[in-house]
Amino acid sequence: MSLDVSPQLLAEAENGEVREQDFMETVRTSLPYAYDLISRLAEELRSGTAEFADNQTPPPSEKERGQLLRALSSDAIRGSLERHFGIALAFQNCHRVAAFRPEARGGATHTRFTSPRAQILNQSPEFRDC
Repeated sequence: MSLDVSPQLLAEAENGEVREQDFMETVRTSLPYAYDLISRLAEELRSGTAEFADNQTPPPSEKERGQLLRALSSDAIRGSLERHFGIALAFQNCHRVAAFRPEARGGATHTRFTSPRAQILNQSPEFRDC
């Protein structure tokens, strides 16, 4: 299961729309490694001048890797993280996630990062089972 949903949030969902802040809190507490990593990348992006901030360090364990994969493979979670932090996310492999400024989506650097060529060049045997 991706998220530890409280009975209160489940009731909120059953009765209509879920408040984004409630959903984000559930993501933060359910997927702390992924949330903290993306928070750190967003802060690096905001505080610097680089076109993007990315993570190239593998997670410490499969538990954390699973959190990152679940966060980025869910449209709802990924979209909420992007809105919450004001970024556009891009993902290449088991742990290389990058934060771009939203207006950079579709630009030259973002397009290079998300290209098939970049995906191929960012592969290695240790990523095959992730």
